[in-house]
Amino acid sequence: MTPEQHTHAAQALLNAEQTGQQTGLLTLQHPDMTMDDAYAIQNEIYRAKLEAGRQVVGWKIGLTSKAMQSALNIDIPDSGILFDDMVFEHNACVPAGRFIQPRIEAEIAFVMKTALGGADVTRDDVIAATDYVAPSIEILDTRIVRKDQQTGAIRKVFDTISDNAANAGVVLGAERHAVDAFDLRWVGAIVAHNHTVEETGLGAGVLNDPIQSMVWLAQRMAQYGQQIEPGHIVLSGSFIRPVECPSGSKIQADFGAFGNVNIAFE
Repeated sequence: MTPEQHTHAAQALLNAEQTGQQTGLLTLQHPDMTMDDAYAIQNEIYRAKLEAGRQVVGWKIGLTSKAMQSALNIDIPDSGILFDDMVFEHNACVPAGRFIQPRIEAEIAFVMKTALGGADVTRDDVIAATDYVAPSIEILDTRIVRKDQQTGAIRKVFDTISDNAANAGVVLGAERHAVDAFDLRWVGAIVAHNHTVEETGLGAGVLNDPIQSMVWLAQRMAQYGQQIEPGHIVLSGSFIRPVECPSGSKIQADFGAFGNVNIAFE
């Protein structure tokens, strides 16, 4: 893809977000697109949002489980950007029409006290740079169709990465913990939709350890001259399948001793 095509694709995705009308599959329009193209489109969205006055408040890591990687025929995670207008309070209600097809995932969030970056980042570096960890919900949305009605083609990983890794919101629970207060591999959640349990999972589903997910992100960002900044929220990856959240949904994510986090959709 050319730089002009990157810009055009980013504008189509931004327009879909603003209007609530999804755009078509980029991988259908550009069958030879690569992962570099996908991140270039995501970067164009990043630039446009900064120009519109948005601020970066963190990052999300996706496709951290083997099941999701296999489903999308990929063997590495992906990442997206959190902006200031994506942050929702625990127990908040998302206004009707805010998102197109919202879904949620349960994750362990890291909040940073110092910068983290470099190709040689280690687990010890992540632990030293983390201010605290907290229970969280990621809100997903898709500004791009999941399936093309004419051809039957389905969304691919490059479509998702282009669409800011499907990121749309973040909800942090009230609890704050030192990064070494729990074995994060054994931190899990029971996720209920309208009081019915839909999903359960453990932190070990995230690259075997959410801290390792943070290592991956810092090293990937170093390839692009970026780093995780102090105060940034990082969603380390989901250990459950996405839960659909149509209007009227109430989500309760019970992380046991680690805390809880809730969100509703008007």
